[in-house]
Amino acid sequence: MSMREHERGMLMIEVLITIAIAAFGLLGIAALQAKMHLTETESYQRAHATILMRYISDRINANRKNAMAYVTAAPLGTDNGVQDCTGKTGAALDLCEWSNMLAGTAESLAGEQRGAMIGARGCIVNTEPTMPRKFTVAVVWQGLTPTTSQNSTDCASGSYADARMRRAIIAPITVGCLQNDVNTGLCTTP
Repeated sequence: MSMREHERGMLMIEVLITIAIAAFGLLGIAALQAKMHLTETESYQRAHATILMRYISDRINANRKNAMAYVTAAPLGTDNGVQDCTGKTGAALDLCEWSNMLAGTAESLAGEQRGAMIGARGCIVNTEPTMPRKFTVAVVWQGLTPTTSQNSTDCASGSYADARMRRAIIAPITVGCLQNDVNTGLCTTP
């Protein structure tokens, strides 16, 4: 028997092994691509939440004298739907517009509202009623993948089916005293 007869079929086995290795590599790349898409979407949601939190924080700071009017009794956003803000002024207008932004009115496709965050809600809590007043602004939404449960805010807790899917971004705001009474030295204007 010659050497060639013993080597018959070796080339075919090498080709099959190469195809199997390439297939596993391509499956790995596809899985990595899917994970990157989820991570990109989560990052976009977090960036959008930061923008919305900054919006209402700036509104509170711009209207310091009426800062207490920004405190919310219930979460704003998704649960409230789109509201008509015409005729509102001051804190009521700011909260109405913020609620609409949380509900997703800033983004639409073919006339249908498509918010950047799933189930976005926002809360403003007064944590220090005396001067300087302190507030906590929270924006919460539903993420795409489960993580560890976040208990850093009570805003809209229980509004999501799985607490591990709930995301939150929180910012403290301090509204200082702008004017002291000359006689008492106490703050007279929030």
